[in-house]
Amino acid sequence: MTHAGLASTRWSDASEPRIVSCAARLRRSTPTETVRETFAFVRDAIAHSCDVATDVVPLAASAVLESGTGLCFAKSHLLAALLRASSIPTALGYVRLRDPRAASGFCLHGFDVVELPGHGLVRVDARGDNATVSTTFDPPRESLAYWPAAEGEAFLDGAFVEPVAAVVDAYARARTLRELLADLPDLRV
Repeated sequence: MTHAGLASTRWSDASEPRIVSCAARLRRSTPTETVRETFAFVRDAIAHSCDVATDVVPLAASAVLESGTGLCFAKSHLLAALLRASSIPTALGYVRLRDPRAASGFCLHGFDVVELPGHGLVRVDARGDNATVSTTFDPPRESLAYWPAAEGEAFLDGAFVEPVAAVVDAYARARTLRELLADLPDLRV
């Protein structure tokens, strides 16, 4: 993943000046400490849209940073952009989960896959803590907000430089958080 995982893309816009500046503030002396600091920033300083009263639906990392909120997908794009700006290879990962709000009964949840010296690829989830979700950064242990357990739930194979089309398409159709939650992205695994 090393070279592709450093790319600045439309959605993880690592070369955008505000992203570069924020990444510089969060950078520490080692990659692991940089990931720890950046993960904590995205998890704690950027609100998950479902946990606060907002109707904003940013998807690009710079828009998430500016608005201070985003769903799991948007927060994973911000974490990827900030880490890529610090030369830490980062990709996007997804898990398919049951969700009664979704038309298909399932939806995707987004997280990040970070390449760390001494640990290899580590999945991290900066979704944001609340009364039922708590994640930490403690490699090599992985701490995700949600793990597949029910029939039909599973991790999508691979690590992605860009978001999967189902996520981008769902955001393109939604003008508000309410519309997005009524049309959550899903992919059969």
